[in-house]
Amino acid sequence: MRLPIDTQTVRFVAAGPVSPVLDYETKAPKLDENGTPLFNVPIFAAGGGARDSITVKVAGEPKGLSEFTPIKVTNLMATTWEVGTNHGVSFRADRIELLKASA
Repeated sequence: MRLPIDTQTVRFVAAGPVSPVLDYETKAPKLDENGTPLFNVPIFAAGGGARDSITVKVAGEPKGLSEFTPIKVTNLMATTWEVGTNHGVSFRADRIELLKASA
């Protein structure tokens, strides 16, 4: 199941270094449907009285992120998955970028 996440009331900051998504068997970088490399971005998310750390996949390497850098996450989607007896939720976004300070 794919569920869109409303990010309007959630604040995000980078939680660590960005890393490439690698194929489990070949260890080669995974690519999206357009041939763009995928990256894992660790994120702290807080809003509505809840906070958590998640890892979000995004196509293309986000630049300029360091720990606790405020970021903007565009079109965040949660997807449930199941492989054998294992199951969980993965996150994917169209874009992750530095949050521009308001004037």
